[in-house]
Amino acid sequence: MAAFALLQSLVIPALPTIREALGTSQTNVTWVLTAYLLSASIFTPIMGRLGDMSGKKRVFVVALVALALGSLLAALAPSLGVMIVARVIQGVGGGVLPLAFGIIRDEFPGEKVGGAVGLIAALSAIGAGFGIVLAGPIVSAFSYHWLFWFPMMMVVVAAVAALLLVPESSERSPGRINWGAATLMSGWLVALLLAVSQAPVQGWISLPVLGLLAAAVVIGVVWVVVEKRSPNPLIDMRMMGVRSVWTTNLVALLFGIAMYAMLGFLPTFLQTPSSAGYGFGATVTLSGVMLLPNALMMFLVGLVAGRLAQRFGSRLILVFGTVISLVGLLMLALAHTEVWEIVVATALTGIGFGLAFSSMSNIIVSAVPREQTGVASGMNANIRTIGGSLGAAVMASIVASGGETAGFPAESGYTAGFLVLAGAMLLAGVAGFFIPRITRHVVGSHLEEHPVPLRHAEMAMVAGGTVIGDESE
Repeated sequence: MAAFALLQSLVIPALPTIREALGTSQTNVTWVLTAYLLSASIFTPIMGRLGDMSGKKRVFVVALVALALGSLLAALAPSLGVMIVARVIQGVGGGVLPLAFGIIRDEFPGEKVGGAVGLIAALSAIGAGFGIVLAGPIVSAFSYHWLFWFPMMMVVVAAVAALLLVPESSERSPGRINWGAATLMSGWLVALLLAVSQAPVQGWISLPVLGLLAAAVVIGVVWVVVEKRSPNPLIDMRMMGVRSVWTTNLVALLFGIAMYAMLGFLPTFLQTPSSAGYGFGATVTLSGVMLLPNALMMFLVGLVAGRLAQRFGSRLILVFGTVISLVGLLMLALAHTEVWEIVVATALTGIGFGLAFSSMSNIIVSAVPREQTGVASGMNANIRTIGGSLGAAVMASIVASGGETAGFPAESGYTAGFLVLAGAMLLAGVAGFFIPRITRHVVGSHLEEHPVPLRHAEMAMVAGGTVIGDESE
């Protein structure tokens, strides 16, 4: 999980270096990132569904092998075309996230599921932070090729360990992949992500962008209709309509907008020379170090988030995480002239992101049947990725609309952008209150969480189990 998470962001600071090495344009090199996001968005739910059908361990190892092969090809890529193909193959590895959640739910004792899911979820968020921190030193000390060699080594070790040590679950969800629905899902995701990636360059009201957005809406509606009528849906729309699931997915979308936009634009802000009236003139490596508190706090919080959720309830921890993230983003918008202000702000966002991502994963895993864990958690991760693409595009447009100062974007553009991200956190906190409270049950010797409204607590009784009470009270 750590290797996959690193690959999400390691290339972002190195895109200028990759552009020069491969002899391509600034517009074309963004496909190194976009191709990966598109592929991961498409394959994450598909791999999760395959794992639910034919065995999570088996598909988990396949996803790791794809990740390793993609990393090998990217490290050796002689041209932009080969690099894009490699990144598409890496995207197949997006299935490791839902598959990891499914394996944990199938194999771990009930009382340990929350902590383990929280740690895996935190790693998925930590990678975004650590990738930006580590990219500069890796490129400086070695070359950009090692941005792929190091993750490949990690993945090979993980694949061998998984093959030897992870038990294969007996849980199966019969059925087959509806490839027509998968094609439609791919269509609207491609159209949407292409639109938001091109919007900062061509403008939100340009004909190509509007056409892509319209295509995403039309194909998306057709996809929903097909999934509802399918006897073997790739994404169960009834499951997606469960209050615990759709509200948590809404929070995931808003957190994706805030986190990826912040991590994508804060390094540029820090690298701006002070002669522009703001910024610190930091190098790529130094700007990464200034973002280190974000990644470090996400990691530390991930270690304890599961226990906190057991004590106070996943919903309460999620809302608390949105509040802390909101404070951190407000600091970035309104107090960003001193190094200590940046450090405190990034630490706060790290705490908030870590708490929220762990809680969201716990809620999703608890809200759906075991056989749908892979698809549900994969779609949650997908929606976060889509949010990240939207957030980056919106932030780029806001920063550009602020004008320029001494050849650099004006400070007012960044201020407005960070305020918009803070607004996304405010909306996420409001959405968090609509997530049903989580009730704990003892089922045999296992402890399980089930998001149910309190008024339905009497319906939560299960055979051989006893309702302990609403843990979020």
